[in-house]
Amino acid sequence: MITPRHIFLSTSALLAGLALLTNTVAQDIAPRGLATALVGPASAAAAPDASGFIQRWLLLEPIPCSGAVSQNGAQAIIKKEYFPNQLAVVPKDGEKVAVGSAEYIWHAADTKNYNVNLYQFGYILNKPTANAIFWGVTVVNCPEDMPNVRLAIGSNAASVWWVNGEELVGIYGDRQTVIDDGVSKRITLKKGANVIRVAVVNNGGATDFCARFLDANDQPLKNFTVMLTKP
Repeated sequence: MITPRHIFLSTSALLAGLALLTNTVAQDIAPRGLATALVGPASAAAAPDASGFIQRWLLLEPIPCSGAVSQNGAQAIIKKEYFPNQLAVVPKDGEKVAVGSAEYIWHAADTKNYNVNLYQFGYILNKPTANAIFWGVTVVNCPEDMPNVRLAIGSNAASVWWVNGEELVGIYGDRQTVIDDGVSKRITLKKGANVIRVAVVNNGGATDFCARFLDANDQPLKNFTVMLTKP
């Protein structure tokens, strides 16, 4: 049964030497020896899970930030320019961006669960997860135009979401992840590639997000594939 919030840190998480698949993420996190719900993608495309949740993402290493997670505070943090084309870029796995004098890396990752555990993502890369902003990007490839769908999301804590460059939904405050906590207006996913983008602002503690599309009858949309590049 899907529960509103998960922190995937088990007693087995301390077993040393446990690595993920052999990609950029795996190479970076292996020294931390953490058993996680995050694995490296094993194929070019993936289907959503049985409940329609998108499990494949490109995640940027967390960037330090400070400010409130209220609507005004989070919007101010998110709308700050950290790197060029941050609201338009479709990055590649292993690509680096410069933020001030520091470099941050994009990592391709699949989650075994319905949600993406950003706390784990930061921890396994030995990056701070408190007072940080996380960026995520994925590409949904549709076999045909899909009208009257809605993006449904949840996050811990504040988050803002875009589809094909349009800001569609934001939720704010020091909240826990709840499935379909924020739901967008109805949109049309176009045939072919559709870029989904998220920014999550976390002040401290656990942090994660989940996302899926609902069809015209508010049932989970599953007739698409998830990729990390535009076909």
